[in-house]
Amino acid sequence: MNVAIDDSKMTGDVRVERSREVVTVTIDRPGRANSLDAATVEQLLEVLENVSAEDTRVLVLRSEGRHFCGGFDMEGVLDGSEGDLLLRFVRIEQLLQRLRRAPFLTVACVSGKAVGAGADIVAACGYRLLDPGTSMRLPGFRFGVALGTRHLAAIVGSHVARDLLLESRDVDASTALRLGLATVIVPREHQQAEVEKIVAATTGLDTPSVTMVLNRTSIASDADDAADMATLVTSLTRPGLRRRLAHYLDGARG
Repeated sequence: MNVAIDDSKMTGDVRVERSREVVTVTIDRPGRANSLDAATVEQLLEVLENVSAEDTRVLVLRSEGRHFCGGFDMEGVLDGSEGDLLLRFVRIEQLLQRLRRAPFLTVACVSGKAVGAGADIVAACGYRLLDPGTSMRLPGFRFGVALGTRHLAAIVGSHVARDLLLESRDVDASTALRLGLATVIVPREHQQAEVEKIVAATTGLDTPSVTMVLNRTSIASDADDAADMATLVTSLTRPGLRRRLAHYLDGARG
């Protein structure tokens, strides 16, 4: 895929549009609350791999429909092997790492619910624009999966991150702003205007300078990424993953 284009391009459940130096990526699975099945994650990874830092200043991530992202798509999750599950979560971790280390500005435009991996995607973006009605929740440890944990702690602090992960409670937009999960609260209908402000604020810099600033101020490192991946794999290979998922799904249905 080549997203260096002037008009919109649709690929499966991910829509890609370019307007000059801004690439907008839209997750288009509203019937599944924009949850992340394996194909959608692969499409998002392919976009990030093919966006050129040379002609991209900002990548905007948004979703179609009511909710930003319902997290890991649990449909049929108990039918696959534990190896399949491991690969799916590893690919999501790789997606988060690419977002955190992107050589261009990243903006999440969020409304509705951002749950689990969906909330992790929001946290991985440098700018996090939350509609006032947004709620975020991180239930991964309810089934023993350690995804995005270190980065969450880097953003909100270790004590707050610990509480959010242990309690798995909903965080509304105003609380997310206070904790640092959100950078600004903006109604959904005004989020595009806020993106344009972000673009305008950096127009005095060429794209290599933007990349250099991002590299020098990143809170992630190769060592952090490797440690995150190792922790994730350890959590996934702990015996009983399918049993923990089944228990979690039973509770969610109840």
